[in-house]
Amino acid sequence: MRVAWFNPFAGIAGDMALGGLIDAGADPNAIEAACRSLGYPGWTMSHQRVDRAGIAATHVRVEVASQHHDRRAGDIIDTIAGAGLVPRSAERALAVFRLLAQAEGALHGVAADDVHFHEIGAVDSIIDIVGAAVALELLGIDEVSCGPVAVGVGIINAAHGVLPNPAPAVLRVLQGAPLRGVDVAMELTTPTGAALVAALAQRFGALPDCVVSASGYGAGTRNPPGRPNVVQVVVGETSPGEGPPAGLGNSPLGTTETIWRLETNLDDVTPETVGYVLGRLLEAGALDAWTTPATMKKSRPGLVLSALCAPTYAADLAQLIARETASLGIRFAPVQRWVAPRQMVTVDVGGWTVRVKIGPHRAKAEHDDVAAAAAGLDLPLRQVAETAEHQARSQAPN
Repeated sequence: MRVAWFNPFAGIAGDMALGGLIDAGADPNAIEAACRSLGYPGWTMSHQRVDRAGIAATHVRVEVASQHHDRRAGDIIDTIAGAGLVPRSAERALAVFRLLAQAEGALHGVAADDVHFHEIGAVDSIIDIVGAAVALELLGIDEVSCGPVAVGVGIINAAHGVLPNPAPAVLRVLQGAPLRGVDVAMELTTPTGAALVAALAQRFGALPDCVVSASGYGAGTRNPPGRPNVVQVVVGETSPGEGPPAGLGNSPLGTTETIWRLETNLDDVTPETVGYVLGRLLEAGALDAWTTPATMKKSRPGLVLSALCAPTYAADLAQLIARETASLGIRFAPVQRWVAPRQMVTVDVGGWTVRVKIGPHRAKAEHDDVAAAAAGLDLPLRQVAETAEHQARSQAPN
């Protein structure tokens, strides 16, 4: 598994993260080409090697002919979703903006989609975020991790006026992450930089065990004396035993990824509540959710409620579980899974539409569609499923 570790020992901003990834080997021309698909006019992107207190680093500059700062979060999210980016790049960029929208919405008391971004809504900030997501994909990064994030002191000037340093949005998105206070009256970490690592990092802490293949340094705009205003990026391959078992690495037959498993023990909730929570978890972004019978304290019969999710959904799903079950504790653990490629094909069976999911080894008709068609056609369920799956296999492109 290929990993990227951000070391924000001097803080992090969006342009610093993008510069560090370019310095580590991501192709800037490919990044710019992907960002052009967003459709924003009148911007240029350049990069140059600079010196920051003795460290050679890459500084990225996005210049906009006519800057428009105030953009609604929902509109930015819709633009990214419709830009045709590589799926993992799009999901990473969307995760960053969703986290920023949730944080700003909570701070200002408005719905996340209705948040109006000011500095973050500017084209250069959007390019920094989307460009970083594209760069991670160009480098083949499967997992992101991050060291403690440095933050400064004093006050900063923002669109909303004078704010404390670190900014409220920075603290909100980095809630639960390790911070390191530095007695420097500078905005070391911006909301954009904070959201990039908060949304994308599966874990915070020291450099994970890996064989380093590249490293880079992304420069901030300012160059204070005696302090390298850079973020360090380390790219490597996980050591034997850290990655997936032999034969389950990334290949045309599937990819590996790190997800989170949430668990809590329950012995005092009704079956109706359990069924409701499982449904809500799946609606809210869980990849799977289930219960397992268990014997609890005092020999009470109970169950273990479990859910799997992408890292960006873990906090929201944990809050949902706690709110609906009144659980006093939820366990978190990163797990790796191997995911086979799949495609959804739609076929017609006697005038009824049936969706069929096709993977490398089988085709499986969607049960609800099959049941509706079987009832409408007065045919056995098995016969409708077999007919739909046979048609799907014959028309699938791969």
